[in-house]
Amino acid sequence: MALPFMMIKLHANISNEHWLSGSIDIHAAKCKNCTKWRVIDTKEAFEEIRCKAFEEPFHCSLKANCSCDDPADFEYDSSRTWVIDKPNLPKTPQGFRRSLVLRKDYSKLDPYYISPTGKRMRTRNEIAAYLKDHPECKGIAPTNFDFSSPKIMQDTVLENVEQKDFISANKKAKIAKDDI
Repeated sequence: MALPFMMIKLHANISNEHWLSGSIDIHAAKCKNCTKWRVIDTKEAFEEIRCKAFEEPFHCSLKANCSCDDPADFEYDSSRTWVIDKPNLPKTPQGFRRSLVLRKDYSKLDPYYISPTGKRMRTRNEIAAYLKDHPECKGIAPTNFDFSSPKIMQDTVLENVEQKDFISANKKAKIAKDDI
């Protein structure tokens, strides 16, 4: 049985010279039975589906008033940049928000968590320190946070986006040395 893709349809706007502010305008899941795309109405519902992707794969009947006989909610296309979120990530703990920041070169989405107090955290160590300093966050552990980055679907990246060269300087040096 194939795992259904979980996608986020991302609309990006340039906000400064280093980062893009990506606004997620569609959360979606692909039905394991009919392979049609279904819009997931809320981020919370999307996270619920995503966290159970292996044990309870998404199918159309999980969505109210929907079946595999209905037409797809939309088709995968290049009208927006699409990313595949990793399956089985834990749901964002209550009071926190998971934020994804798209790099200007579309190479990666950087995940952050925003605390109930508004603090932005990039690592599990920062989360651990925050939880230690905020005992009101009972029952929440650093392992409840995942900093995996969704995969950007390169076939949907706008043609005019200047993407960085993904070969590292060390690999370039090694390739050049081997050519001698």
